[in-house]
Amino acid sequence: MVIFVPKICIKMKTDQYTHPDHYALDDLLTEEHKLIRDTARAWVKKEVSPIIDEHYEKATFPKHLLKGLGEIGAFGPYIPTEYGGAGLDQISYGIIMQELERSDSGLRSTASVQSSLVMYPIWRYGSEEQKQKYLPKLATGEMMGCFGLTEPDHGSNPSGMTTNYKEDGDHVILNGAKMWISNSPFAHIAVVWAKNEEGRIHGLIVEKGMEGFTAPEMHGKLSLRASTTGELIFDNVRVPKSNILPGRSGLGAPLSCLDSARFGIAWGALGAAMDCYDQALRYSKERMQFGVPIGSFQLVQKKLAEMITEITKAQLLTYRLGQLREAGKASTAQISMAKRNNVEIALNIAREARQIHGGMGITSEYSIMRHMANLESVVTYEGTHDIHLLITGAEITGIPAFTREKPNL
Repeated sequence: MVIFVPKICIKMKTDQYTHPDHYALDDLLTEEHKLIRDTARAWVKKEVSPIIDEHYEKATFPKHLLKGLGEIGAFGPYIPTEYGGAGLDQISYGIIMQELERSDSGLRSTASVQSSLVMYPIWRYGSEEQKQKYLPKLATGEMMGCFGLTEPDHGSNPSGMTTNYKEDGDHVILNGAKMWISNSPFAHIAVVWAKNEEGRIHGLIVEKGMEGFTAPEMHGKLSLRASTTGELIFDNVRVPKSNILPGRSGLGAPLSCLDSARFGIAWGALGAAMDCYDQALRYSKERMQFGVPIGSFQLVQKKLAEMITEITKAQLLTYRLGQLREAGKASTAQISMAKRNNVEIALNIAREARQIHGGMGITSEYSIMRHMANLESVVTYEGTHDIHLLITGAEITGIPAFTREKPNL
């Protein structure tokens, strides 16, 4: 049977996952949502699951999957069809991210960056010429992008960035550096945020091949090993003024992109939690000790019951957030709450699932330890665990706690 969804077509296989749905949340999904989920899941099981452990161990990114990610609509699924996207809703985007991260956080990160941090700002803030030039190729994976905001000395405080540009006729001269940039070594373009001569933040599309622009790969990661991370270095790079995003300036522009990315992360982390729970549940029924399955022991059932409870709460959180975001009503604080909560419960579930598996839990025969290591990055990128807590705190008290006056030393 072949199922057709906008931009998505794949032969279905028997689902090999136990789908945690303790509150019949499938009843809230449309038939299109279910087809999108099942299609993405079948593709992941066929194309990704058999190879991801090897790539993780070798610390390599499976670039051959990029075309497939484009074919299942994982790149900018909510981008209008006139620009090459699938024209889907926000819940569909979340569902795809969930299914990708059930396999590996690095794979979801690649798709999330392409969708929310590259395509989204071009779509929202780019000129019509920029949209037509870049978005269709980004949607298929023919062109890949990355997002330059974090700097070596400015992570949680992006307003302190030092990357800057000065005008030079029809061009600007860009100088500075960005760090911890997913996809940068193989990306064709970078959406870079820099300050102009007045100190105002703008987005620029910087293309590989521009003289003075390099993107060295970072090595030695013990997390997100199947994802490529690098730097962006700008040494007097001449960028045409036509590559500046004209639609919006100021810090709110890149932060709105992060809202979109964090929304995808909230769904993605839930996928990692689901995979860990699924494996723990299966193992608890198969592993025999003292003549009975370990799933019959009270403490193992306690772990499993707590896992499914947290997954169910996270599912309700993400679904409602998807409704709000689709309606244009989701606040930054609401997105931060979901990102923080879902990554935290995913990490806790991974650790408990590892314990249920005993010594086998640390082997590559199961994906649990890989999920756990990956989530240690997810809990601090796109806003750290503590910063997201402070975003919620600022909204409920009306008092931002991010900055302090410098002490007199």
